[in-house]
Amino acid sequence: MNDLQQRDIIREIVKNDPRYREEAYSFVREGLDYTVHELKDLSKDESHHVRGWELSKGIRDYAIREYGPVCLRVLRYWGIQSSDDLGEIVYNMIDAQLLGKTDEDQKQDFHGVFDFETAFRDPFLPSSAREDSVE
Repeated sequence: MNDLQQRDIIREIVKNDPRYREEAYSFVREGLDYTVHELKDLSKDESHHVRGWELSKGIRDYAIREYGPVCLRVLRYWGIQSSDDLGEIVYNMIDAQLLGKTDEDQKQDFHGVFDFETAFRDPFLPSSAREDSVE
């Protein structure tokens, strides 16, 4: 499937589920690629399957890297307010056959992975003002 076909499918997803902007879907796809790359570098396992909680954390890291201090604002603009929203986007993409999943994968894997406000605010605060470490 080429990029144009994927964009058309994403437009159709957004038409049917307008909670998230088109950019959110592209971002989640990029975040998945980033996460797979990072996990592969850590484990040296070519076939590692990314679980929902791993993807949520990878997307968090990718957002911070790409958008810095404005990452929370960008994500909210796209409709992403929590790790649960990441799961909704991923499962919309699975339903549209843009992503795959295993029998063990569940949308629930994205539920409450981290506190969104803390995860995207704290990395930019002085260490003395940060909440407990974000996992």
